[in-house]
Amino acid sequence: MKTAMPILTLLLLLAGCTDPTESRTQTTSSTSRTATTNTAPGGAARDSSSPSGPAGQTASPDQGRLEYDQNTIDVVKDTQDGVVFVTRFDQSGGGALFSESPLAPDAAPEDQEGPTGSGSGFLIDREGHILTNYHVIQDATDIRIRLHQNERDYPASVVGTAPAYDLALLRAEAVPADLEPMRLGDSDRLLVGEKAIALGAPFGLEFTVTQGIISAVKRVIPMGVESIPQNSVQTDAAINPGNSGGPLVNSRGEVVGVNTQILSPAGAVTGVGQNAGVGFAIPVNVVKSLLPRLRAGEEITVPRIGIVSVNLQALTPSAREALGLPEQGVLVQSVEPGTPAAAAGLRGGPRSQRFPDGDIRLGGDIITAVDGQEVSTVQDLQGVLLGKQSGDEVILTLRRDGQTLQRKLTLS
Repeated sequence: MKTAMPILTLLLLLAGCTDPTESRTQTTSSTSRTATTNTAPGGAARDSSSPSGPAGQTASPDQGRLEYDQNTIDVVKDTQDGVVFVTRFDQSGGGALFSESPLAPDAAPEDQEGPTGSGSGFLIDREGHILTNYHVIQDATDIRIRLHQNERDYPASVVGTAPAYDLALLRAEAVPADLEPMRLGDSDRLLVGEKAIALGAPFGLEFTVTQGIISAVKRVIPMGVESIPQNSVQTDAAINPGNSGGPLVNSRGEVVGVNTQILSPAGAVTGVGQNAGVGFAIPVNVVKSLLPRLRAGEEITVPRIGIVSVNLQALTPSAREALGLPEQGVLVQSVEPGTPAAAAGLRGGPRSQRFPDGDIRLGGDIITAVDGQEVSTVQDLQGVLLGKQSGDEVILTLRRDGQTLQRKLTLS
């Protein structure tokens, strides 16, 4: 059997880069402006570096600014106080996740709690609830957040998680009550070409703003800890390690996505993800659908049906032909007792056949669709189940002994 080639060259999670002390280091640009002196009639001198309007009047700072630029400035002013910088600590130490980052701190001693990654997030209410990526806080023993224009570190705790969606809800303690939370928009209304503004902390550079457009909607990429194919919002706004969990907003200042991954061919060589103009965000409507369960403290998981299976696409064409198997579908190897699959009467393979690179059980059911949606891989199957909950019913379409049949299955 051969392993199916991945669809994307490399998808890199954008978790952190620096510890809190390192990220406070500022870089200063020494851009000099040279003032020239023009001699006006009568010998009067005028400094050309000072903007002036008609009849020698000094122009206002906003004069001549493009409406497009002004909109971006207004959106940033209205939303930046809702963005937070998230730092994860655990007992293993080890400094930054991306050790080749120019801002990476030295590794913490073994068995000493130290910062192991950083990312971004944003406030969704005045009670201190913060949305971020699950991979930003995964396995953390301690979480600290920092607010815009506020050097204080606030402790935060995990309220609920959705690992398969790469989402986590935190709650920060004792944050100021006058903070303005970010407004959640409607990702279903997004159009390709709309303005997209990413806010976050790339490479630990806190409260950085980048801008681009919505490059694609409903772009399917593997996401979450199980790499389940899911819809995403694609953008060319510069996104880099450390932007994880930060908001992607539109020209109205509404959150339309949660930044999560980048496609970074250069990262395959250097080991450090770098922006290539292809970034992805979790659609905010997915976030809104999960928020009630996250607030309730759930760990949201994908329902399991209780089978061990093989993707037929992973077999070579000659192997499928020799075994009399179709090109697509999920071949059931075994069924776990007491599971929804067992209750629905699914069958595993009764006989095993050895190949040079492994064994495969033959004669079991082949799942070809769930609720009428074709599935070619286990990931496809998980993707259909992603929005389901325990107690929901689905209809499986199967191939068994050359016949097509359907089975109703109740998820648990």
